[in-house]
Amino acid sequence: MPLHAHFLKPPKDLPALRARLDGRVRLTTEEESPEPGDYQVLVAGRPERRHLTRSSKLYALIVPWAGLPEDTRRLLADFPHVSVHNLHHNAAPTAELACALLLAAAKFVVPFDRALRRNDWTPRYQPSPALLLEGKTALVLGFGAIGQRVGRFCQGLGMRVVGLRRHPDRPLLPGLEAKVHPPEDLPALLPRAGALMLTLPHTSETDGLIGPEQLARLPACALLVNVGRGPVVDQRALYHALKDGRLAAAGLDVWYSYPDSPEDRQSTPPADFPFHELDNVVMSPHRGGASAETEQLRMAHLAELLNAAARGDEIPNRVDLSAGY
Repeated sequence: MPLHAHFLKPPKDLPALRARLDGRVRLTTEEESPEPGDYQVLVAGRPERRHLTRSSKLYALIVPWAGLPEDTRRLLADFPHVSVHNLHHNAAPTAELACALLLAAAKFVVPFDRALRRNDWTPRYQPSPALLLEGKTALVLGFGAIGQRVGRFCQGLGMRVVGLRRHPDRPLLPGLEAKVHPPEDLPALLPRAGALMLTLPHTSETDGLIGPEQLARLPACALLVNVGRGPVVDQRALYHALKDGRLAAAGLDVWYSYPDSPEDRQSTPPADFPFHELDNVVMSPHRGGASAETEQLRMAHLAELLNAAARGDEIPNRVDLSAGY
């Protein structure tokens, strides 16, 4: 029996998606088919109630990115027969950026680069603030598709890897050696963390998870990298820990304020505090999942989910609505 999947917004590379699909998958888009008939799978990040009620055969929603918008989570609570799934296509590029931020922060690449662009060699002849990573512990909060790849990178740098996740007994990626703990172990693990790596989604449980108390428990000269969501870390506490030197350095790809319109893109501060004034912060404009190959990866992962549905297999990457991810 054919599978009918309907897109509220057509993917950027629809031909590439079609080329990867099982012949039993039929695609329609809102743009071409505003009255598509009954579809079993809806592909949309922020559907409206009418999109979920107009098909009597709908049983799955695929969010075509990582994460679940809060308004979508609330809406889907009224549709318990519809399973929700998202994509992990951005796991590799996001993990790669996390590693880049870790190394740039630990080695103070940005201020050294800035000085040499001014023909200033002074940093070469001063005591180096650069930190050694080998032999230290990387504590990864959110040990899923991204977090485990971050763990493999850290392992490759000679670091000990400790992960934190709600289901610590689930299998790990091949080649990854890590001790995995449940969330309640966080206070005991923080004093061991030479690098605190955050790959967590933003939910009611993770909001402000890392605040003044948690930052104070980190050892001296600890590093922090956040490629999850900004509000997981209290911005006031983070700024002052960096400014005061209690936290050695940070690499940040996710923030607290974002532009509301294209006109605001060149004039929106990413936080309420002047992180840009600190030499021990590496700043990135939430581009962790971006790469020249990202859309190809998205189409490949989306095809994987749709083909599984067409075969009658369990669709991967199911979201726990109660947890928000």
